[in-house]
Formats: sequence, structure tokens, C-alpha cells
Amino acid sequence: MTRAFLDRELDTVATFSRIWRKDGVALGFVTHDRDLWFGGLLHRAAPGLTPSAIRRTAGFADEGADVEGALAHDGIAESDLAAGRYDGAEIAIGAVDWETREHAVFYRGAIQSVSREGNGFAAELASAKAALAIDPVPRGSPTCRARFCGPGCGLSPARFTRRAAVSALAGDRVRFAAIDPALYAGGELRWLDGPQAGLGAAILEADAAGLLPDRVLDGIEPGMRALLREGCDHTVATCAARFGNAANFQGEPFLPGTDLLAQYPMPR
Repeated sequence: MTRAFLDRELDTVATFSRIWRKDGVALGFVTHDRDLWFGGLLHRAAPGLTPSAIRRTAGFADEGADVEGALAHDGIAESDLAAGRYDGAEIAIGAVDWETREHAVFYRGAIQSVSREGNGFAAELASAKAALAIDPVPRGSPTCRARFCGPGCGLSPARFTRRAAVSALAGDRVRFAAIDPALYAGGELRWLDGPQAGLGAAILEADAAGLLPDRVLDGIEPGMRALLREGCDHTVATCAARFGNAANFQGEPFLPGTDLLAQYPMPR
């Protein structure tokens, strides 16, 4: 039987929040005076963590919310917020009976943005309904719409992913041992060691000077390892010549553009 919360004048109820970061870390917090274990996760006592009013409707519009809380060394640290470890993290908010551990989730969504406010933080949330705003109808394009080694591409990510160690740093670029940098332009990396372990970055440029990630290289030192994924420029020429995968090309490279409609005969 589902627990009915706040159905009496005095109730043993606290609100809880669960956060699943993209680097694989799961965190739990509860507005109680002691830690509680339930749902397979330890929820840290965080009386200062307060979600805004949660509104649930039968419509399809996004039901945003906000969460405010205090920065804590063993909970949500300022360095983790600055490093972007909470960007895009999934979040669930609900209520729990601290005596029986019965609990229910009232809100699911993702963290859109995090800002520092005094000695605490504020996070803006987007509900799970935000996914309904995505247009599922593909649009014609001369380049491939599929993510490299993702759905629709058909290539195995294991063939184009390897581990490599940092050999040197040069400004905002990083060099890895025993790789061909040209293969990784437009690719991705995920750090396996160091203070950025678990965080990913897109590779903006790649040449003999090294790889240029879209994330600052704070704390990265020679010898640290990363998981590198090759890149693709999403053209049919590369898909056919380099990968032999033209049969799965998700684009229309030979489709005339809209400028063809504006052409008209000219006298000679």
C-alpha cells in the first residue's frame, strides 16, 4: 500500500534528493538531522537543502523547479560545481518517512544550470517532460546526422576508442603518447586519472601541437590517462573512404539546396 504523506497534524516526513552525475557518482541528501539509508543509497543529512514548490500537471509543458543548499566538504563541494560535475546531472526529489523508510519520488528531471549564491548554491531544474520538446522528425542535411559510433551510425565504438597517457602539456593543448592526433579531430576524451577523472570533453582541434579539449586542463599532468574516441567530420567522403560505412550514412549529400528554387534562366 502506498504511504500517504502529510495526512496528519504531526508526521515523520522529510524530503530527499538524489543526484546522478554524468561521471558515475550518485549522491543522496535528506532534510533530516541524521543520515538515512533507503532505496539502496545513503542519504546525507542536509537540512539546508530546500527544493522549491513542485507542480505536477497532466499537460506536456516542462515543469521546472529550483533547489538551494549549502556547500559542504563531503557533500556538494564548490570545486565540483566549478568543474561542471553537476552539469546535466539527473535528479529525483521525493518524501521519506524517517521511521519506516517508506518513500516516494514526486519529481524527476535534470540540472540545467548551477550558480553560487553566498555560502551556498542554487540549481535550476528541468523536468523529465522537457524531453517532449525535442522534435523527433529528422531534417535533411548534406552531413551525417548520426553521432559517431552512436545510434544509426552502425560502427562499434570499441574499434575507435583507446586509452592513452599524457606525454606533455602545451598551453591549452595536451599531447598523448603513441597516437595519431589527426584521427581525433572532432572526437571525445574522458579522463581516467587525476582531479578530472570521470569528466568528458569534446576535442575541438587536433594537430601536431596536440589535442585542444573544450575543458580547461586544471590539474592534468604527464602520465595521467584518458579514454580517447576518434572523431568524424560527418561527410560522406570520410564515411566511405576512412570508415567504409557509406551504407549507413544518415544524410543527403546530393540533395539540391533551397537556393536551387531561386534560380531562373538568364539571357545570354
